[in-house]
Amino acid sequence: MTIRVPKTKTDYRKALQRVSELMDAAPGTPECDELEVWVHLVDDYERMNFPIARPDPVAAIRFRMEQQGLTPTDLVPFIGPKSRVSEILNGKRTLTLRMIRNLHCALNIPLEALVYDEEPAFA
Repeated sequence: MTIRVPKTKTDYRKALQRVSELMDAAPGTPECDELEVWVHLVDDYERMNFPIARPDPVAAIRFRMEQQGLTPTDLVPFIGPKSRVSEILNGKRTLTLRMIRNLHCALNIPLEALVYDEEPAFA
């Protein structure tokens, strides 16, 4: 198969098929080199056509709470009084820089998930 940049869904499906055919290629072979090229082309197509939206900071906090079995009261040391925690979790107040730092350091929530513009692109 001739290597072509996928530009349509049909091209994309063909590229995925070729990746599948080459998955067992031995390292250092021309087939392995071809596989690497196809993987990059498929990755580029997916980034352009299936972008992943940035997570909502509140969703990231809730996800971490669920993972660690935390309650809103457990967030008081990182966010402030329980009423402020409630406002954050209900989307009525935005995170401050201090809250972001606290949540990142204490709960290991990625900064990328907590930092956003005033008007998030995913809203």
